[in-house]
Amino acid sequence: MGRVKWVKNNMPKTDDENLKVMDLSEVNKARAFHKTMPGYEPTPMAHLSKMSEYLGLKNVFVKDESYRFGLNAFKVLGGSFTMARFIAEKVGKDISELDFSTLASDKLREALGPVTFFTATDGNHGRGVAWAANKLKQKSVVLMPKGSTITRFNNIKAEGAEVTIEEENYDECVRMANALAEKTPNGVMVQDTAWPGYEKIPAWIMQGYGTMAMEAAEQMEAAGVKRPTHVFVQAGVGSLAGGVVGYFANRYPENPPTFVVVEADAAACLYKGAVIGTGEEAVVGGDMVTIMAGLACGEPNTTSWDILKNHVSVFTTATDGVAADGMRMLGAPIKGDPQVVSGESGAPPFGVLAAIMTKPELAELKAELKLDENSDVLLFSTEGDTDPERYKEIVWEGKQYE
Repeated sequence: MGRVKWVKNNMPKTDDENLKVMDLSEVNKARAFHKTMPGYEPTPMAHLSKMSEYLGLKNVFVKDESYRFGLNAFKVLGGSFTMARFIAEKVGKDISELDFSTLASDKLREALGPVTFFTATDGNHGRGVAWAANKLKQKSVVLMPKGSTITRFNNIKAEGAEVTIEEENYDECVRMANALAEKTPNGVMVQDTAWPGYEKIPAWIMQGYGTMAMEAAEQMEAAGVKRPTHVFVQAGVGSLAGGVVGYFANRYPENPPTFVVVEADAAACLYKGAVIGTGEEAVVGGDMVTIMAGLACGEPNTTSWDILKNHVSVFTTATDGVAADGMRMLGAPIKGDPQVVSGESGAPPFGVLAAIMTKPELAELKAELKLDENSDVLLFSTEGDTDPERYKEIVWEGKQYE
C-alpha cells in the first residue's frame, strides 16, 4: 500500500571538505574504543540469499542492530564514543590512550568532576546516551518530543536519566536541550545534528556510527563479497547516512557503491533539498506524524548534508506503509533466510528496496540505480522492536498504513 518518491541527485558538488570526518583513521579510533566497552561484539549480518533471489538481486545483506549492547538499536555507538572523546579532551588525553574502564574509574571521575550530558531524542539515541552516562557514573538529561511512547520513555528512565516528554517536535527539543546544557555548569550537549558553531560533537557521533559500517564491510568481505554495489541507508537529520556514506566513500574511493538515502515522507528534509537542487538545505516543520519516530527530524545535519550532496545518487521517501511492509518481510522471511526483527525506523530501506524490485511504477528508479542480478545490496536495520506493542500491531496483527 505504501508509496515511494524519488529524486536523482543533481546538486552541485562542493569541495567535499567534510568527507575527512569519516576518514578511516578516525573510524578506526572509534572501533578500537568500542572494543573496550563491556559486552562489545559485532552485530550479526543477515544474508538474505532466498530473498535476493526472489527480488532478482545477487545478494541482500542486512546489518541487524537489534543486538547492539542489549539496547536494541545502533545509536549507543555515537553517544558513547562522543562522551569518551569529550572526557579525553577534558583531561588532555587522546582517545586512543583511554579505554572504557579507565573512563568509568572513580579516579578519572574525581579528576574530571561531575558532568551532565543533555540530549533530545525520540528514544534510541537518548537511551544510548543515558546508558553510557550511567556506565560512566555521570548524569544525563533527556528531552523527548510530543508523541513519544511511554515504552521508550521508561527505557530511558531505567538507565537513570532525568527524562521528560515535551509538547514540541524533535527539532524544538534539540534547541531546548541545548539551552539547558549552556546554562548548566559542566553541561554538555550530545546531539547528532550539526549546526553552525556546533560541529565537533556531531562529527564524533558520526565517527562512532562508523564502527557499524566498518563491521558491515568486514562481514561482507568474509562472505566473499568484495564490496557492496549499493548501500541503502535511512536518514532523520542525516548523521547516520552521512557516517555510512562517508565511510564507504573513503573505504572504496576508486569504486564507491551507489548510495540511496531513505527518509520518512512526513520528514523528508534531505529529499526536499535535493528537489530544490541548488545545494541549499530544506527544513520541514510541524509535527511530522509518522510511525518512523527515529526519522521524524526536519532540520538536516549540516556536516552530513555536505557529504550526502557529493556522494548520494538518489534520495527517496517512504510512507508508513513502505516501512510496515519492510518490517513484515524481514520478520517473516523466505524459508531458509534468517529473521530480522526490524522496527519502524529500521525497516524503511528494505521496504524501499523491495518496492523498487517488485512495483512496476518504480521501474524507472530500478533502471536508474542499475539494480539487477549482479547487485550486492547492503542495508542497515538500525533498531529492533523498540516499541514492542506497535511492532506486534504491524507484524502480528497486520495493521495497515498508507
